Amino acid sequence: MARYDMTGIGINLREIPDENGAVKLKVLGLILDGPAHTAGVRQVGTQNYANIRLVYQFLCSTTEYQALGLAIVGDEVLEVNGLDVRGKSSFEVSSLLQGPNETFVTVKVKHGNCGPVQSIEVQRQLVARTPVLYRLEQTDNGATSVGYVRLKEFNALARKDSLIAMKRLQDLGASSFILDLRDNRGGLVQAGIEIAKLFLNEGETVIYTVGRDPQYQKNIIAETAPLITAPVIVLVNKNTASASEIVASALHDNCRAVLVGERTYGKGLIQSVFELHDGSGVVVTVGKYVTPNHMDINGNGIEPDFQNFPAGKWKLAPNSLDNSFLQLGVSAVCRDFVKIQASKWSDDLIGLRIGPSVL
Repeated sequence: MARYDMTGIGINLREIPDENGAVKLKVLGLILDGPAHTAGVRQVGTQNYANIRLVYQFLCSTTEYQALGLAIVGDEVLEVNGLDVRGKSSFEVSSLLQGPNETFVTVKVKHGNCGPVQSIEVQRQLVARTPVLYRLEQTDNGATSVGYVRLKEFNALARKDSLIAMKRLQDLGASSFILDLRDNRGGLVQAGIEIAKLFLNEGETVIYTVGRDPQYQKNIIAETAPLITAPVIVLVNKNTASASEIVASALHDNCRAVLVGERTYGKGLIQSVFELHDGSGVVVTVGKYVTPNHMDINGNGIEPDFQNFPAGKWKLAPNSLDNSFLQLGVSAVCRDFVKIQASKWSDDLIGLRIGPSVL
């Protein structure tokens, strides 16, 4: 089970101050067709709580999102299995809602601000929580809209939810994207490959695999035209690893993105588990991943184009632009793209104050 999978009812709770200064719990997000959504729980809308930024856009269709997410105020959770949870933290209540798969939990909710109050029986299920958080940011005094997308892990929902998030942000006016892969240690490698393909032209290399066995010697390419063509900047740090490094290097080496942050972790091995007679197993390295520019990821990591510092100053990472590009024979067009976009976006990022605790 991935870290973002759980057995529960598929809701995200948010503590909101009430009129008396106490805390009440509102349903901030719902997993579409999840247990709670199917049972009739509704989520909070951004127009009703101007002081709350709805970063958990839980991926309803446009019509459903407008109907459920914007037209009504979200439900307030009052009781869980008869226990009054008013005044309790979202962490405490989330723990009460989780439990063994296919067991039932009774949740008393108040629809909107004025009722009615309803007790809803919900069957717990194994649900995949979206690893994608996103929001629209304004720069240049509101003249430019930038879509911020944070990908926390590569699980089965990563590709679908990332694409939905970026399409929604484009519908809201985003002309470029910031893809935040900081502290993303990987997950499903295939999910990372599929996300990279969203940005690449047909025939461009996502990643190479290298190994002694011919089955591990592959050039993995994008088979179709890109679904996302807007400019991208990718945020990375020392904890960006594995599938995250595949995405970062694919976008960078194909001149689709500028990398900003710190050198990545450097995890690029392909490993297989072989079962032994006693039931135990042994992990054997059978290959490794190599970037489109033929750089070995494992043990080296990926050097960003720009390094950022807490003071808001930016500088070229050592040997990251002209030197390394010239050594690799990368075109002048690509070098110019990186320089121009990095220069523009460095100001945007400082304005957005993207930091370690962005969400």
